[in-house]
This record gives sequence, structure tokens and C-alpha cells, in this order.
Amino acid sequence: MSYGFDIRPQSGGLDFVSVGALVHRLDPGIIPFRKANECLIHVSGGEFNVAANLADCFRMNTGIASAMVDYPIGELVAERVRAMGVQAFYKYFKHDGVAGPNIATVYSDRGQGVRAPVVFYNRCNEAAAQLKLGDFNWSAMFTKGVRWFHSGGIFAALSPTTSDVIIEGMQAAKAAGAVISFDLNYRAKLWSVIGGHDKAVEVINRIVQNVDVLVGNEEDLQMGLGIPGPEVAAKSKLDPSAFFSMMDQVRKKHPQVKIVATTLREVHSTNRHSWSAVAWINGKTFQAPTAELDVYDRVGGGDGFAAGLIYGLLTGAAEEEAVRLGWAHGALLTTFPGDTTMATLDQVLNVAKGGSARIQR
Repeated sequence: MSYGFDIRPQSGGLDFVSVGALVHRLDPGIIPFRKANECLIHVSGGEFNVAANLADCFRMNTGIASAMVDYPIGELVAERVRAMGVQAFYKYFKHDGVAGPNIATVYSDRGQGVRAPVVFYNRCNEAAAQLKLGDFNWSAMFTKGVRWFHSGGIFAALSPTTSDVIIEGMQAAKAAGAVISFDLNYRAKLWSVIGGHDKAVEVINRIVQNVDVLVGNEEDLQMGLGIPGPEVAAKSKLDPSAFFSMMDQVRKKHPQVKIVATTLREVHSTNRHSWSAVAWINGKTFQAPTAELDVYDRVGGGDGFAAGLIYGLLTGAAEEEAVRLGWAHGALLTTFPGDTTMATLDQVLNVAKGGSARIQR
């Protein structure tokens, strides 16, 4: 396929490696935290989610480079990473028994109907924010080869050193022949702690100089890359015209970027969403159909889309098929609790082809 870059064939090495923070999410379901008596625990992190989805659903050989802490929460997180079939490359930190370093906590109820989900964080003394140049032996990690390398804007915003780790990993992976992707995931609250919007634009543009594939909507492109707002006004949240109108600006600023993709979502209520996805691939535009989703847990749908898209690209699917695979997997992910997939490849292929939810006997 004409993606604008070459993808290494499978060689027994890693199909996909990401670098980022591992977190654990406390989920009281539809009960607000101020009334909660119990919570489910989900292991998450934007970069890990993509690796986990590719390993568990799409049966690819994946890895995650991250921080790990020697206390019971670290043991829980490490067990979930293993359970998803992801190979771990950890920088270990010793917990002092009181203050950390810690694995970050995300608190997120699911909302219900007209009541939106509420998400808040405790990233105090986060181990992943302390990662720095030299903490990972990339050449040893990539000894048997690597086909795709991924990171994201949340990890880049954690501290002044994490962006250096991302760039170091990207450059090592690029030297090993990998395709490089980055999910912009612009979060103003995180960037405000280490320098604000101007710092974010400086750092993200430095990272994106190494990138072949970008994931992010028009707001991410504006805020993360410092690109002016779209000249075309979207008629609805499902209208891709504003997104596509920004591609010339992206290409002008970062001509090496060959793919930019994002999900489109119209939220009618917490549990009812209209869902689509779009991609600009080497100068051509593609859009998935619009599906009406009955949402169980919306967290992780975007990472589900990224995983399905990357699977399609790694397996040489036609451009439109790759977008539909991402769209289908992201849609399925909203039907499960937690941030990572419980879908099978057959289910993804069925939805991507337009299959229904009729019972399978």
C-alpha cells in the first residue's frame, strides 16, 4: 500500500514498542466517587493501552518501556501487563513506604444518561515523570528488530525529562527501521505545570520532527503543534472538513508526516454516542462509516482506534480498510469495562465489514 513509508516485514522481533507512563484507574461504575463504596481497578496508560490492544486482540508481539515501583500497586500493574501479553522493559524505582515514588492514580466514574463521567488524577511523585535519558537500553530492546514505535503527549507533559526519553527512543527505533507514531493527546492542565502552552508547542514540535504517523483531532493539532485554527467550519462533530482543512499546514510544518488520523464522536448522552473516524494518508482522505454506540465505558476508545489502525497498516491493509479496523476496534472497546480490549480479532473484522450485533451461536 502507498502509505508514504516502508514497513519492515515480520522477523521474529517486536512488532510494536511504546514508551509511556503506566497508571491504575479506580472505577466505581455509575456511582459518583463521593458516594462510592467499592471500585474496580483497571491498569492503563495511553501508550500501554495501544500495546495491550495489539497484543491481546490482534496477536502482535508488543512491548512497553515504562517506570515500575517496588510496592504492591506496582506488582498489581506488572501482573496486568503480563496478562495482556505485553513484554515489559522497566526502569525500577524503590518505594520509600510513605511518599513514593508512586504509580499514578486515575479516578473515573462512568456517568449515566445526562450525567457525564468525571475524571480526576493523583500524579504526585509519579515514577514515570522521573524517567530520563539513558534509563532504557534501546539497542538491546531492538536486538531482534522493531517495526513500529509509539508514544504520546500525556507522557511528554509529565516532566521536563520525559520528552527527551521519547525522542531518544524514537531515534533509536528509527535507526532500527521502525515507523514512528505519536498521539498528540494535548492536556492543558499537565502542560501548565512545566511551562504552559508555549512550552508544549516547543516540545511537541521537537518530538514530531521524528514522527511518521500522528494521532489527534483539530484541537490537538492547533494546541500541540501551534497550527492556526481550521479555515473551514465543521457542520457537526462528525464532519471531517475542519480536520482535513488543516493537513496542508501540518504538511508544511512537518513534511515527513505521512498519516494523520483521529476519531470523530458526537455525544448525545453518556451512553449514546455517534462514532466515526478519519485519516489523511499520504495526501488522500478516508472516512469510516458512522455507528450509533451504546456505550458502557468510553475510556480507551481512542487508543482502541489507534491500535486497530496500526494493525491494519502493519499487515498491509488498504488505507480505507485500516481506518475501518481502527474504527471498529474503538467502537467495540466502548462496550467493555476498563481501558484495554476484551475484543477478538473476529469481532473486529465483523464490525469493520458492517456486521450486526445479532447473537452468535
